[in-house]
Amino acid sequence: MSFRQPKWKYLRYEIEDRWQRLGMRKWINSNPWIIKCIAGISVTIFLIVVINLLIPNQRIQQADDSTKAWFYDLNTNELFTAKSDLTGPIEVPSGPLPDGSPAGVKAYVFSYVDDPNESERFIGFLEMPDPNTAADKPNANLSGAELWGYGKLIRRVDDDQWFLANSSQGQTIVSELFQPNENGQEAIYYSP
Repeated sequence: MSFRQPKWKYLRYEIEDRWQRLGMRKWINSNPWIIKCIAGISVTIFLIVVINLLIPNQRIQQADDSTKAWFYDLNTNELFTAKSDLTGPIEVPSGPLPDGSPAGVKAYVFSYVDDPNESERFIGFLEMPDPNTAADKPNANLSGAELWGYGKLIRRVDDDQWFLANSSQGQTIVSELFQPNENGQEAIYYSP
């Protein structure tokens, strides 16, 4: 069995023949500036890509939204942002509560529109850790919602009393929040 080489020379002649029939060679020879422009653009794009690959990325350090959370000052009744890993209560510029505890608690802010302005936002509920269960570990058999609510106290802004998030009162606060409003819109969590 002998190996048969492809007839590359015939393919070359056929490509040249078609090229000449299209008249491209004459057109290119009479307009060399077009080829020079195409070559210049190609070299410029190649250099930009190479430079971007060789220079390390230097990002401007900006605060990421996921590193911030809403907090509520119980003294001034105002929202502010702080690091999301804080659980509260945290110290605030307005000072401590009358009992001496910090006045900043975590707030969950919602809206009924996608990109709300300040008047379209509202506080769904406030949250702070339950001092009685903070040291206990949650039961491994808890569901996702129960695990979230374990060891947390929540209340509405207008309420005076804190409820365990897993209690019936706490569940009522959360379920009422997610009921559609009079226009049929559902509340959307709004991050800082």
